[in-house]
Formats: sequence, C-alpha cells, structure tokens
Amino acid sequence: QVQLVESGGGLVQAGGSLRLSCATSGVVAEINDMGWYRQSPGKQRESVAVITSGGSTNYADSAKGRFTISRDNAKYRVYLQMNSLQPEDTAVYYCKAEGLLLSSHSFNAWGPGTQVTVSS
Repeated sequence: QVQLVESGGGLVQAGGSLRLSCATSGVVAEINDMGWYRQSPGKQRESVAVITSGGSTNYADSAKGRFTISRDNAKYRVYLQMNSLQPEDTAVYYCKAEGLLLSSHSFNAWGPGTQVTVSS
C-alpha cells in the first residue's frame, strides 16, 4: 500500500504564493512520475504539472511561468511552488505518484487533496 498526503493549501489573495508538499509512505521500491492535478467545482480534474524521476517536467499552459514542480527522490516527496496566484487557480489540488512496490507490483496512487482558495 502507498499513501500520499498533501499539505500547504489554504487561502491567499490574488498575486500571492503557496507551496504545496506531498509526502509518500509505504513499501515503495521506486517512484517514476509524480504530479499535481487540480479540480474545481463543476470541472474535470486536470493536470497541472508532472515531473519524472530524472527531473523532466511538463506543465499545463495555465501553470507555465508561475508554478514550479520539484521533487526529493530520497524522501519520495514532490512539491509545487505556486506564484502569482489568481482566482481561477482556486481548486482542490491532488498529488499523484506512479511506481513500483517492494513486491514488484506497480502502483498508481492519489492523495486526498488540499484546498487552494485565491481571493480577488
């Protein structure tokens, strides 16, 4: 079993910043892609940023230039630095990780989400 737990969400004014963190626990052998996704009311969950184990990144157009994803491979953690936040960034942000357990079974896990609210 793998569990992900996000932290760092909250209420911020437009133009402000937040740093999200995601901690991983479980019998993990390796983690490949880690990413951040978000979902706002009435909308589908969308990818915000993804980072590979080698450090390659991919951002949604809405995140480019404002958000930065990073990871600590030794601690199985992933982060999302969000700057210049706008009201349209308001959503529940989810962490996702894919990899292998010590049993050699693959896993694809989601965290429960953290609320980010940006006021105008």
